[in-house]
Amino acid sequence: MAKKKAPHGNIVAQNRKARHNYAIEETFEAGIVLTGSEVKSLRKGQCSMSESYAAERHGELYLFNSHIPEYAAASQFSHEPRAVRKLLLNKREIEKLLGAIRRQGMTLVPLSVYFSPRGIAKVELGLAKGKDRADKRMAAKDRDWKRQKARLMRDKG
Repeated sequence: MAKKKAPHGNIVAQNRKARHNYAIEETFEAGIVLTGSEVKSLRKGQCSMSESYAAERHGELYLFNSHIPEYAAASQFSHEPRAVRKLLLNKREIEKLLGAIRRQGMTLVPLSVYFSPRGIAKVELGLAKGKDRADKRMAAKDRDWKRQKARLMRDKG
């Protein structure tokens, strides 16, 4: 229940800035409540998560500000692109996440949206702490050094 595997299904969208702006401590896999036209739009690979976040409302977790564009063929039964969507987790996982958010000042950041091998839409959530500028600079330095080191080793070997 604690740490879930990385998504291995059909990845629809990723929040690339999340790992830059936050130190991800633990990841969770959550289901998401969607309408039919939202699923169709996701299957076409249309989704933006750059400004999205997960938060609590009435003791449940919801995904805010994720953009799933309208599905053109569903003219009459279309959906709102930036609707608030409910996340589905076990009760124990919800309590653990809410406790971390309230007590430790952590944030729930959606990392990616993907389809599981069974074809069910899932969201990978990261329990994270925000990075400050110095942490971001150190991460960039480490990344550059690793790239340089790999290049040197490849050229010598």
